[in-house]
Amino acid sequence: MTPAAHKQIIKTRDDPAPICLERRDDAPDPDKNFYLAADATCSWAKADDAFGTDTLRPRIEPWLTALVQSEHLSLLLGSGLTHAVHHIATGVQATGMDAIEFTVFSSEIKAEVERTAKSTDRGKGNFEDDIRVANELLRGLQILSLGKSDGATSRAYASTLEAELDVALRSLAESILTSERALLDVAPARRQNAVNYLVSFLMSFASRSGTRERLHIFTTNYDRYIEAASDSAGLRLIDRFIGTLAPVFRASRLDVDLHYNPPGIRGEPRYLEGVARFTKLHGSVDWVDKDGLIQRIGLPFGTEDATPFLSDSGANDGARRMLMIYPNSAKDRETSGYPYVELFRDFAASLCRPNNTLICYGYGFGDEHINRVIEDMLTIPSTHLVVISYDDPLGRIASMYEKLGRHAQTTLLVGDHLGNLPSLVDHYLPKPAIDRTTFRMADLLKARWNADQRPDESSGETSSANGPIE
Repeated sequence: MTPAAHKQIIKTRDDPAPICLERRDDAPDPDKNFYLAADATCSWAKADDAFGTDTLRPRIEPWLTALVQSEHLSLLLGSGLTHAVHHIATGVQATGMDAIEFTVFSSEIKAEVERTAKSTDRGKGNFEDDIRVANELLRGLQILSLGKSDGATSRAYASTLEAELDVALRSLAESILTSERALLDVAPARRQNAVNYLVSFLMSFASRSGTRERLHIFTTNYDRYIEAASDSAGLRLIDRFIGTLAPVFRASRLDVDLHYNPPGIRGEPRYLEGVARFTKLHGSVDWVDKDGLIQRIGLPFGTEDATPFLSDSGANDGARRMLMIYPNSAKDRETSGYPYVELFRDFAASLCRPNNTLICYGYGFGDEHINRVIEDMLTIPSTHLVVISYDDPLGRIASMYEKLGRHAQTTLLVGDHLGNLPSLVDHYLPKPAIDRTTFRMADLLKARWNADQRPDESSGETSSANGPIE
């Protein structure tokens, strides 16, 4: 059997087009196991020449470091981040949800799920599509049963479908908590290793210099891996929830900015370090709708039984649909529901402004309402999109790259090495922007270099205090 050649795609800096690389398991030198693909050409590597991370790092790390110094920086995190952290800790993929089997109108629901999935180039539908279509059907059945003498049948179907939706949402919440619990159940050393990688990943972007607007993190995930890592790192997350005992979502955008003026500094204030904005675009496992208010309940990370906490908040076992978990949509009208309209408004306002960089990790471009905002962002010439992904099984990243057409404004890092969380943290992500030691060292070396080596005007050679350099 021929050893595997793992495909990697890179486009950074002055690359005019994506470059396909192969990471070969049978390379003579395991530290130099990257090769250009058969039909690939580029200016920084030759065909049949082996190279390693020492060649890739100068192409990637300085470029990402420059991009994260943009005036505005946003981070969009998808389910790939959860799977990456879960795999580091446990060695297996995080728990997923299979398609839901309904007993009423099953074939009709499946047909609509597949139709909408194909219309948005997302391949097969998933459990979020099942929930969305079933909710639409439920509302239709409820309308049919109103004011009709023969509405008993519609009411019966609606009652059955509502009960099955409650079960489906309960299963979804339990699967999310199972993934969280898996992080708690592993050996402490493995758990700490996974958390450390996630913390390092987040802090590479969150550690912004004091004169730059702080990072805005967006995620489509329902779990709370990011919150757990932020607590571990001491990173304060600012979101729309206000309150201490029972935080409540506020529609008004409250810019709670913490800042300080260093001694002797005059003029505009500097942002406080260790703070980031945070938006969960699709809701969270610990959000509930109670009395018309969106409340974040005190649900322990990875709890085995969420029922007592939901009951205390008013969302008892018979009202599981009060959980604010947003089904993946294919129609913009679904984003108009509260509170998601506010969340998506924050997303658009953060992205669509000059000198902004958006970094996507683990996001598969399967949500049209998110993709449309990204497309609008790139109409501003000073914006830039960075896509980092472990793979692209459905080809959506490649398709989105071609559809956007803004190739000079797009950076791609795709593959089981370039998109692997440990590889990223160990080799390619920028050091925290507040690291002044590196800057001081560079200035010192530059000063010494200029002092010790001066061009010889007569010969054009470089000379030093001790004579010409050979």
